[in-house]
Amino acid sequence: MFKETEIEEIRLSDYEYTLPEDRIAKFPLEKRDESKLLHYRNGKISHHRFFELPDFIPSGSMMVFNNTKVIPARMIFQRETGAKIEIFLLKPIAPHSVINEIMINTESVTWETMIGNLKKWKEGEILQGEVDIQGQQCIISAKLVDRETKAVQFNWTGNNIPFVSIVEASGEVPLPPYLNRKATEEDKPRYQTVYSKKEGAVAAPTAGLHFTPLVLDKLHEKGIKQEFLTLHVSAGTFQPIKNEKVTEHAMHSEQMVIELETVERLANHQEKIIAVGTTSMRSLESLYWFGVKLILDQDSHFMISKLYPYHHQKNELPSRNDSFRAVLDYMQQNQHKEITGSTEIFIMPGYDFKVCDGLITNFHQPSSTLILLVAAFTHGDWRKIYDEALKNGYRFLSYGDSNLLWRG
Repeated sequence: MFKETEIEEIRLSDYEYTLPEDRIAKFPLEKRDESKLLHYRNGKISHHRFFELPDFIPSGSMMVFNNTKVIPARMIFQRETGAKIEIFLLKPIAPHSVINEIMINTESVTWETMIGNLKKWKEGEILQGEVDIQGQQCIISAKLVDRETKAVQFNWTGNNIPFVSIVEASGEVPLPPYLNRKATEEDKPRYQTVYSKKEGAVAAPTAGLHFTPLVLDKLHEKGIKQEFLTLHVSAGTFQPIKNEKVTEHAMHSEQMVIELETVERLANHQEKIIAVGTTSMRSLESLYWFGVKLILDQDSHFMISKLYPYHHQKNELPSRNDSFRAVLDYMQQNQHKEITGSTEIFIMPGYDFKVCDGLITNFHQPSSTLILLVAAFTHGDWRKIYDEALKNGYRFLSYGDSNLLWRG
């Protein structure tokens, strides 16, 4: 078992580094797969281009991608006085909390939000805007139903128009705050993976931004399996850790959806599994821990709390395949074609990885939960990797370059 005292000894100050402003990639490269690729294995580092990725993935491996699609979650309304109110969608509240279903809802929806200029939004005031959707003029109304939680109810006119169409017609691309610029038309396709499918994320799974159809085809030709799951990335992914005692950091909960066929193939897969992005890794590891809950008869609620993995003896835990089979049996018994869960999993040094052998990811912010994840996966070599990237002119953060990391 990972002792609580050992968790407490993880100090935030050990995971800081200096990131010069000019190393933050403010705009994407013209060609996605021309980005740099740092390859790390057994302590050794080499430098490549992303289009060379298939050369480093063994045949028979499985790569797991997050097919979430970023929605234009930044909605701007104007009061009659001229003051602008910015509403940033965080997560749905009503009529339910399942993002995939909310996005196709054609009636009233309520979201938890962040609100810019909140003080100017008067009690009882309904904000309105107008958009054109396939020739229909739609009036969108926003009502602040709870000022403390910033819950906003949206209504709109029009026949059978899903909420996703409303958002796409009226919203702006929610670029990360550290880019410190307004979204452009170029950002609409570029802040989206080429395989994005399920609307609901407010931030891109940025490791996937480097892939092109050509790279995906080359992986397929080499006999590398490609599986997809959905984790809707939340705005919490940008929240830096502010507590020196890192376990006090409030981990954001993110919703994920995994289909029955994917679980079945995971349960039967014996070769290496490579997570494309930290969101895919967190989903896969969380799916494993859900299997543990089922095997231990703890409960069948698919919610992994941030420190749940650290409360178990390593020698008492099931194998990767046994845990996935437990999930598969549960889904088949309950006739679930897909399973929806949520996770707050906090992967930090000392975490015992159960699923992922490799990780494709970008370069992350200092003192972030993602730095701790990379440190855990590379047995503390994160600083060596980041120093090497800084020395060799790599571009950092969402539109930056990538790295392929191997465990052990």
